[in-house]
Amino acid sequence: MGVFVFLPLVLPLTAWPIARLAEHHLHPRTATRLLTGVAAVMAVCSTVCLALVMVVGTAQLPGNPLPDGWSDPEVRAAVPYDEIVGKAAIPALCAVLLACGRTLWRHGRVRRRAHRALAGLRGTGVAVLSDGAPYAYALPGGRRSPGRVVVTTGLLGHLGPPERRALFAHERAHLAARHHRFLLAVQLAARANPFLRPLRTAVAYTAERWADEEAAQTVGSRRVVAHAIGRAALVSRSTPVPTLAGLAAAGPVPRRVAALLGPAPAVRRWPSLFTLVGLAAWGAAAGALTSAMSSANSAVTMALILYAATPL
Repeated sequence: MGVFVFLPLVLPLTAWPIARLAEHHLHPRTATRLLTGVAAVMAVCSTVCLALVMVVGTAQLPGNPLPDGWSDPEVRAAVPYDEIVGKAAIPALCAVLLACGRTLWRHGRVRRRAHRALAGLRGTGVAVLSDGAPYAYALPGGRRSPGRVVVTTGLLGHLGPPERRALFAHERAHLAARHHRFLLAVQLAARANPFLRPLRTAVAYTAERWADEEAAQTVGSRRVVAHAIGRAALVSRSTPVPTLAGLAAAGPVPRRVAALLGPAPAVRRWPSLFTLVGLAAWGAAAGALTSAMSSANSAVTMALILYAATPL
């Protein structure tokens, strides 16, 4: 095991360059998938690292559930025994599990409350609420209910027909690509390792850009989508946070509008290594692979040591 067991805790730093460069140099679809995959792998590996450090570091503490054979000098020499680090890993792992559990609970609660609020409306793909507060969001479907686009009369009253089509196309793109899963994954990853927070911010932006580009293709005009986003952001500025509009993640609106007013991003699945963004992407991929190999090697090594030290 050695010190390599600690590598997954710091390897997320290798993803910071691509978190910034992907927003500007990759297609939003590619950036969202790449960043989410890297974040998920690194979050799992860092959590496994914490668990291993906790088990190894507390092996000598009274009352631990490990066999007595772990007290042998040969076993202690084979693992990075550090009682202080092991004790510190206990509250750290508990904090990670608690934060992830709370995130999942809040995500489920918001979705359930939103579906209950729409239970009395017709089961169409678009739910128009008679509400003066201007907001719109894509509500993912559940086991018994399909996904729906929710919009208020307060927002529709400020948009013209072309802008309304752009708004509906944008929200439908969120539902079709299941962006809520990407966003939830990076939120959990950021809870597991604070070094992954830049990836959470980046995915929140690239997911919106992904929906923007899909909406532009649907309505046939990038400028109309840009106008719809800008106008909706202006009228929704005073929308209270506790409303169901909290499901919406508008992202940096000025950057989104500027991107739509420029040329469409090139559709390229993977950047070339001989570019800055390509080098950053390969670096993040290498960091994720190294993190996975390090955590897997440490887990297998500890399992073998535990098996050898366990009396039959």
